[in-house]
Amino acid sequence: MIWVKSEIRSQGLRDMFCKRSLEPTRRSGAPKVLVLFALIVVLVTNGATCASMVRLKDVASIQGMRSQQLIGYGLVIGLNGTGDGSGTKFTTQSLANMLDRLGIRADATRIKVDNVAAVVATCTLPAFARSGSRLDVTVSSLGDASSLQGGTLLMTPLRGPDGKIYAVAQGPVSIGGFLATGAGAKSQKNHPTAGRVPGGAIVERDLKTTVDRRTNLTIRLHEEDFTTAARVAEAINEKFAGAATTVDAGAVDVSVPPKLRNNIVEFISQLESIEVSPDSTARVVIDERTGTVVIGRDVQVDTVAIAHGNLNVVIKTEAEVSQPYPESAGQTVVTPKTNVQVNEEKQRLLLMEHAVTIQDVVAGLNAIGVSPRDLIAILQAIKSAGALRAELKII
Repeated sequence: MIWVKSEIRSQGLRDMFCKRSLEPTRRSGAPKVLVLFALIVVLVTNGATCASMVRLKDVASIQGMRSQQLIGYGLVIGLNGTGDGSGTKFTTQSLANMLDRLGIRADATRIKVDNVAAVVATCTLPAFARSGSRLDVTVSSLGDASSLQGGTLLMTPLRGPDGKIYAVAQGPVSIGGFLATGAGAKSQKNHPTAGRVPGGAIVERDLKTTVDRRTNLTIRLHEEDFTTAARVAEAINEKFAGAATTVDAGAVDVSVPPKLRNNIVEFISQLESIEVSPDSTARVVIDERTGTVVIGRDVQVDTVAIAHGNLNVVIKTEAEVSQPYPESAGQTVVTPKTNVQVNEEKQRLLLMEHAVTIQDVVAGLNAIGVSPRDLIAILQAIKSAGALRAELKII
């Protein structure tokens, strides 16, 4: 057994199971029975380790190489009577100003804008976008338009936080749905007052993000964690000896090797492909609006006794009508009668044993037989009792 475990830790078999390559084992001439036994041991003891390895580019990014959000105000025309109403003053003013720039005088107070809608256009400018690149644009109605279906976005400058124009957007709007109305009827699919203009923005100004002539890079983790930062530095130093130094829970400094300083893109490419095993805080996330509960893999629950029952109250009101005899001088009397029913579900006290894995937690909670809504209340109560060994986050 000791010899087999040492063989499993060898680079050949690790590549076979984690990278799906059988060549190292074939070269070693290992018997098929030994290979099958090694596979079982790896799946049982080391399966989680292989599954948790991710590329560095999936958990971190290079500091300074960031995108920028753009925003602009524009008009969508060509709507079939679903645009802004006459009470939306800024739409009529915008339309009159646009016509004036085109050499057409128009009175803003006498313009009907049923086929025009004021929108806000937004998009994200990537770090390395260059002049002439095309970007997707999202447009959202700003007034009281009922639908942007069939509309066309007119030329809209998109500005950055510094007030400079970085792109210009124009083109047909796609909402991926429809809105149809009639006399007392309405049919709608998706959200008709927001849409996209695929490739509708053309970049006019670069962000001027450069990576040349750098001797040092800072890697920023997407989720700050000291353990993950230490593992990232260790993985980088295995490939580039002494190049990485941890700064804090969210940053790792990396020195560019002298032989790669003239080819910084190649160095970043090698950094991004390094595999690391990120760590995370034990956390339970609850969304009370939708009844969604997400439990992390490291969540543990101490031994607790749980009793949970539902209380249902049904109140029903009926009207009892007492009518007088025909041709009598009496009046019709309506007496409301209210019936209240209270049903309390009987639940016994259940003992939930100490759970050390996510499978144990799920099995223990399923044994109680509760709905997701009830599960939210139970998890909050377990946290208050001090038995939930995890962070409880409510969103």
